[in-house]
Amino acid sequence: MPWGFFLCGPLGLHMIGKCRLTKSTRVSIMKIDTSVEKEKTMATKAERTRETILQLSYPLFAQKGFKQVTMKDVCEVTGLSRGGLYSHFSGTAELFADLLGSITSKDAMDFEGDMKNGVSAREILEKALQQMEEEMLRPQDSLSIAIYEYAETTDNNVLAQYNKKAVKKWSGLIRYGIEKGEFQEADIDEIVQVILYSYQGIRMWSRIVPIRPKTAQAVCNHIRKTLTGETR
Repeated sequence: MPWGFFLCGPLGLHMIGKCRLTKSTRVSIMKIDTSVEKEKTMATKAERTRETILQLSYPLFAQKGFKQVTMKDVCEVTGLSRGGLYSHFSGTAELFADLLGSITSKDAMDFEGDMKNGVSAREILEKALQQMEEEMLRPQDSLSIAIYEYAETTDNNVLAQYNKKAVKKWSGLIRYGIEKGEFQEADIDEIVQVILYSYQGIRMWSRIVPIRPKTAQAVCNHIRKTLTGETR
C-alpha cells in the first residue's frame, strides 16, 4: 500500500503531494477530508450553541442567583429541548462553571496585553476604574450572589483560582506603574486586597441596598489617590 495512505492523518497530509497514489487511495483521502471538514463544522456549531447558552443564561443567574436557576429555566430562555441542553451541559453547576470561565477569558481589563503594548499605567488604571464604577452601579448585572451560592455547593477551588488570577493581574499593573514612575510606592499586596474586596463587596451589597454614585466614585477615588496621589 502506498505510503501516502498512512500519512493522510493531521500530521501527514502535507506529505501526500510527494507520494504516488492509486485511485482507491485518492478516494479514501477524499472521504477522510470530507469527514474532517464535517467534524469541524459540527464542532463549530456545538461551540456556537454552547456560547449562546452561556450568554442567555447569564441574566438568569444574575437575577435569581445560582441555587434558584434550573435546567428547565435555561431551556425556556434558550428554546432548547431538555435533551438538547443536556447534550451540552450535565447540569447548572457545569453551566455556571463554564460561564465563569468564559467571563474570565473575555475580561475587558486586559492589563497584560495593554502593558505589552506600552500603554501607560495611568491609562490602564483609569479604564479599569471606569469599568468598575459602572459595574458597581449596575447590581442587576452582577453575578455576586450567584457566585457566593455556587461557592457553597462546590468542593473545587475554582473560585480561589479566579481570585489568584485577579491578584496576579492587579499586582502586575501596580508593579508596572511603579517601575514606570507613574504610580507612587505602595504596599502592593495591601492595595490589591483593598481593590478586590471593596469592589466585590459593594457589588454584592448593592443587590440588597442601592448604592449611590458617590459611593462608587469614592471607592475608585481612594484607589486612584493611593496609586497616583490624585483624585478626580
